[in-house]
Amino acid sequence: MIKTRFSPSPTGMLHLGNARTALFSALYAKGNDGRYILRIEDTDQSRSEKKYIDTLKNDLHWLGIEWQEGPDVGGLAGPYFQSERADIYDQYYRQLEASGRAYPCFCTDAELAFNRKLQLSRGQPPRYPGTCRKLSKEQIAKKIADGLTPALRFFVPEDKTIEFVDLVKDLQRFNSSDIGDFIIRRADGGSSFMFCNAIDDSLMGVTHVLRGEDHLTNTPRQLMILDALQLRKPEYGHLSLITNEDSMRLSKRKGSFSLHDLREEGYLSLAIVNYLSRLTHSYEDSVLLDFDTLAKKFRLDKLSRSPARFDRNQLLHWQKEAVLALKNDDAIWQWLGNTVKDKVPTAKQHLFASVMQKNILFPSDANQWADILFGEGPSWNEEKLALLNNTSADFFKTAQEVFQKHQGDLKVILDDLKKSLNISGKNLFMPLRLALTGEEHGPELVHIVEFLGMDEVLKRLKDPRL
Repeated sequence: MIKTRFSPSPTGMLHLGNARTALFSALYAKGNDGRYILRIEDTDQSRSEKKYIDTLKNDLHWLGIEWQEGPDVGGLAGPYFQSERADIYDQYYRQLEASGRAYPCFCTDAELAFNRKLQLSRGQPPRYPGTCRKLSKEQIAKKIADGLTPALRFFVPEDKTIEFVDLVKDLQRFNSSDIGDFIIRRADGGSSFMFCNAIDDSLMGVTHVLRGEDHLTNTPRQLMILDALQLRKPEYGHLSLITNEDSMRLSKRKGSFSLHDLREEGYLSLAIVNYLSRLTHSYEDSVLLDFDTLAKKFRLDKLSRSPARFDRNQLLHWQKEAVLALKNDDAIWQWLGNTVKDKVPTAKQHLFASVMQKNILFPSDANQWADILFGEGPSWNEEKLALLNNTSADFFKTAQEVFQKHQGDLKVILDDLKKSLNISGKNLFMPLRLALTGEEHGPELVHIVEFLGMDEVLKRLKDPRL
């Protein structure tokens, strides 16, 4: 059975890059009748916070991503918080030390920094020089007796080729001599990412790991760890990164495009899912698809090796499609919220929901229109007044007379105004729209008149230049 996972660290809000990773893993599992694991990698206790775990779970549920193993669900391979798995990691640390594949390292940060600087000055790739590799048991015991606390390094054999077939990037080869011995347990006792991440993927039965290509160089290290422990290895696929509008990598630490913020802004989950599912993955369908259909059509061979650039216009396109896909008034009002609903007269709420669905992208847009239509009316500034420069002095007086004469029959009213004022097109519609709403664009005039009612229409049809 195919089993995928999403393993975030709860150190900040989920951004679009990590959300895409979570989504692709979920789509692949669901599309192949597999299982999906949520694992919280909270070994960095100084930066991990419960509020981020709660927000993370809410964000995933909102996207329609459900996990079959993990927090709030359980599972046979738990616990699913790495902070609760220290005993498991210690067991494998002891095994590596006993087999000579790991050793204590007492080098200080200053010593390591000096070595890196020296290697770079010689044009060499920075790697650990093996200073502590040959320490005797007596030397190790003395350093510990002197109060020094060692880190634990993985022993990397020289000049060995590590290769694997990446699910996205095909065959990958690395030379162990370019890697060097790396830390798998910090001096403070904390487990390194690449160690516990690899151990957990194997023990939890993960078959396919989809993650960002920034993890590509971790993969040979993790494969060596699993080989040394004779643990089953998953298949790895490294997704091309998403860059922001400045061509910089999306970053959780920089707060780039937080899913929580987009949700608060009023983006619909279906819009986000349809946008993300097409970032470095191609679908033949260019229409809005539900989660199950996206999963059914998701294929690893449709993943691109090229990076994707965040395109807000594309995101807005899917937002528009998702708004239009809202099926009824209840769904629309749930999205718009009570703040908007309370401003709209009960008798006009159905019409408002129907009209707004075709004219807005966000609840804030509807809130603005509720204020315009059911508030005190438009406000004027020099920019808006300038739009009336080509409007005749008797336009509004004539408009009042014609509206009153025909009592809301807009087609007849417009035909009459065209004849009476000898104008048409923008010269006719723009002054009317500005007078009634203060906006150049928006719902059709027929709906605006219906929302306002005749008394309010006549009240607003006054020349603001006077």
